[in-house]
Amino acid sequence: MDAHHPEKKRRFVKKKQDPISIGTLKQGILKGDRTSLAKAITLIESNAAHHYEWGQELLGEVMPHTGNSLRIGITGVPGAGKSTFIEAFGEMLCHQGHSVAVLAIDPSSSLSGGSILGDKTRMEQLSKNPKAFVRPSPTAGTLGGVHRKTNETLLLCEAAGYDIIIIETVGVGQSEVMVRQMVDFFLLLAITGAGDELQGMKKGIMELADAMVVNKADGDNKPLAEKTRRELNQILHFLVPATKGWSSKAYTCSALEKNGLMELWDVIKEFEEKTKEIGSFQDRRTFQKKEWFYTMLKDRILSDFFLDERIKPAVPQMEEKVKNGALTTSKAIEELLHLYKQT
Repeated sequence: MDAHHPEKKRRFVKKKQDPISIGTLKQGILKGDRTSLAKAITLIESNAAHHYEWGQELLGEVMPHTGNSLRIGITGVPGAGKSTFIEAFGEMLCHQGHSVAVLAIDPSSSLSGGSILGDKTRMEQLSKNPKAFVRPSPTAGTLGGVHRKTNETLLLCEAAGYDIIIIETVGVGQSEVMVRQMVDFFLLLAITGAGDELQGMKKGIMELADAMVVNKADGDNKPLAEKTRRELNQILHFLVPATKGWSSKAYTCSALEKNGLMELWDVIKEFEEKTKEIGSFQDRRTFQKKEWFYTMLKDRILSDFFLDERIKPAVPQMEEKVKNGALTTSKAIEELLHLYKQT
């Protein structure tokens, strides 16, 4: 080593991350590249302001390539075997030549915002299928357990060429209502037994269903499953149909033995054909766009309000005054809105 030129210590400089190329992402999505799709969904789910802008730009670019899928929402009572059903159903559809995207909404911790994200593990075979895309999505504590970005993720999957989109709900509270507002066909999975199980199934949720399926109709359980199907049909007969021009009915299947899945797919195809013929399919899509517009508008207004630098310190002050009885709730809200409206 030259004494006059001692060896310099090597410095490891972290390479600056290249800005996201919307054009590259768009081309990848339109070619059906799953890596590009995954990156785009991560962008959509990000809460960073610059990511939001890029995500919306990307959505605008791919929007002309959306709307060509059949959107299916699936929910069910605990123990109904949703993940097993979706994997078997999705595998069957892939085998028929369809490309299937599953958006599995997982419960998040209300304290940490963490997510179990277990559906990709439970749907291991479907996840490996080259014609399928399974995306667990943390709910991040949003209303009813449905991630507010699910609708935009759905559009990205359509742009990537997936012709069947399945949204699995977390199965609690308002999530079913919100998913109903995103899909064409809503399927409710039930379990055998017409006693406590049926009584525990809210009438409002049953009214959302375009079909009900009694899963696990196999072995010794098959006769009981048939009995439950008949009892469900008696109930559905007296409910207002979920979709204009369609009569909701109950069916049986065994996801484990893969029985009854093809018959159910025939029902869904019949639903699509009939509702498109009478116009209720497109009417629902149009109504859903309107609902989504107002949902996003309300979310944006709420976000802007609570992030306002004048409002941030004022809210806890008003809250304290309400708790102490110094102000009525209505008066406190009026003062906050007055402050917000000041230019």
